[in-house]
Amino acid sequence: MFYSKIKDFFKDSRHKQTRAVLLFAAITLFIHYSYRFWAYQFDFWPIQPWMHELHRVMTGWVFIQSTWINQHILHIPMTLTGKTMYFDNGRGMCINESCAGDKQILQFLLLMLIYPGSWKHKLWFIPLGMVIVHFTNILRVVLLSLVSISHPEWWQFAHNTVLRGMFYVVIFALWVLWVKRISPGK
Repeated sequence: MFYSKIKDFFKDSRHKQTRAVLLFAAITLFIHYSYRFWAYQFDFWPIQPWMHELHRVMTGWVFIQSTWINQHILHIPMTLTGKTMYFDNGRGMCINESCAGDKQILQFLLLMLIYPGSWKHKLWFIPLGMVIVHFTNILRVVLLSLVSISHPEWWQFAHNTVLRGMFYVVIFALWVLWVKRISPGK
């Protein structure tokens, strides 16, 4: 009985979209945990120097771009030391390698490379999506700055739950756009 329900789920055309979302989730989770395993167990072997340089560069970009928005658009008074923003309320926020956003950009890249579609479209959609994921990270850091200032007691929750999930909402939205509007035959 259970086997036949599973079999029906995979054959029934009414479940096509649900199967597609499950495939998206499976691929995303596989990439997420594979990346973590590669990073923490193998320290990015065999391309360790390049990955550490990528982290350094991306961390710098995130710091420069988010502090620029904080200072020039939001007019948040702050003191900068290294890659740490210190706010007037005594709170500080350090931008380190885990803030670089390269894992999420790589997740999007690999998802799009794995998922079927025309290379003619992938050649422009993948770079555009990578830029969107990067700016999502900038927005995340800026929002964390605002949380640090206005509700520092919520910072941990915002950092670990709400704003981290924002990456996956954006990646999912890009994937839906790809599947529904951009890949050939749509």
